[in-house]
Amino acid sequence: MPRRKSTSPESVPDSPTATPSLLQIEGVDEATWMDVIQKMDEVYSQLVNDEIVLEEKNEQLESSQQFIFSVLSAMSDVLVACNLVGDIEETNTALRELTDLDENALRGMSIYKLLADSASIDRIRRVIEQTAPQGASEVIELNLIDPAHGDVPVDVKCTQRLDGTGKHAGYVFVGRPMGELKRTQQQLLHSEKMASLGRLVAGVAHELNNPISFVLGNVHALKRYSERLALYVEALHESASKEAPVALREKLRIDHILHDLPSLIDGTLEGAQRTTDIVNGLKRFSAVDREERIKVDLNGVIERAIHWVSKGAAPTFTVHWTPGGALNVMGNAGKLLQVLMNLIENAYDAATAVSLATPQLWIAAQTDGHVVSLFLHDNGTGISPYHLSRIFDPFFTTKPVGKGTGLGLSISYSIIEQHSGKLYARNHADGGAEFVIELPLVTPP
Repeated sequence: MPRRKSTSPESVPDSPTATPSLLQIEGVDEATWMDVIQKMDEVYSQLVNDEIVLEEKNEQLESSQQFIFSVLSAMSDVLVACNLVGDIEETNTALRELTDLDENALRGMSIYKLLADSASIDRIRRVIEQTAPQGASEVIELNLIDPAHGDVPVDVKCTQRLDGTGKHAGYVFVGRPMGELKRTQQQLLHSEKMASLGRLVAGVAHELNNPISFVLGNVHALKRYSERLALYVEALHESASKEAPVALREKLRIDHILHDLPSLIDGTLEGAQRTTDIVNGLKRFSAVDREERIKVDLNGVIERAIHWVSKGAAPTFTVHWTPGGALNVMGNAGKLLQVLMNLIENAYDAATAVSLATPQLWIAAQTDGHVVSLFLHDNGTGISPYHLSRIFDPFFTTKPVGKGTGLGLSISYSIIEQHSGKLYARNHADGGAEFVIELPLVTPP
């Protein structure tokens, strides 16, 4: 805006004849008019300054808007801001790409039209129609409509939105599609299982060596026996007298062979079956888990976990465990085995960290109504209060670098949660750490 030329006192003529209109007003002298003109000049200067400040504020506001727009565009999470009744007021690029709708189509649309099923609609409705909006954020799971790929599960964080006066003005929903997250979790779970499997290689080699050794020994014995039997049968066909075959039968110990053959064959079959069971167990443990649930007896899972850990990573570990009655739960045997192996290995690491002569672990089971509780108590130094609150956090570990991934307990916690159970840690009254697993028992028919 152009600045008007200010009027100075020198520009006002002092001759009454030059300004007859000023002097004609009775009671208003020249000094008064000079003050009026000066005040007008000051007001005009202030208006110019205010305009400059306003332009600077507009530039700052535009810069802030550009910053917010760039942040919203860069977000990989979907964002929806709506009013009190659920009409959409603002979205971001991620949501527009997911729904294949532009900004104009989304603005003013009801948020309910983005949802793929009635369950998702009910969850959003409970948030929007609550009589007393919560100040804290609430997390719900929704299914959004994706025209290209079908329904998309999204983990949504719901937060109430306030206006400039602090009044409730609507809601902000920020969500992350769960497909990629679930794939990442599956990969982490499988990686941890492979790490556990690697620690068992020595024990598995020992386990396989025993049955394979006596299978090989039995096969060599059967080969010798078959040679003797062939000689004896050939002599029977060629001999014309009865005395020669009888002497040869005694010399070749044919009666001993016939008595020994059934046990050799049974032992060979047993060794082959044990080898098959070990290999199948490894395949079940290392395979990517399916979600099928069957009835599992925890006694067998605990014994297998103790056996594998003791033969592999912890050959000097003393585990006190006496199986009792059936402890049947509905679950995935491979996943439950992974949890117990992880807890047993951690107990061994904790007990050996204090240079004990005999690292030990006590495992006990207790049933209470429809719940079975497993208690695993080691003779280590226990868990510090600072670590106790973080022990199930992902990637948290107290082991030296290279000794642990920090995922074992976190994944174990998730597995037990998937089985509708609980996993928690505490320090035992007699010293050492104690981990407790609680799982629902199979309800008898």
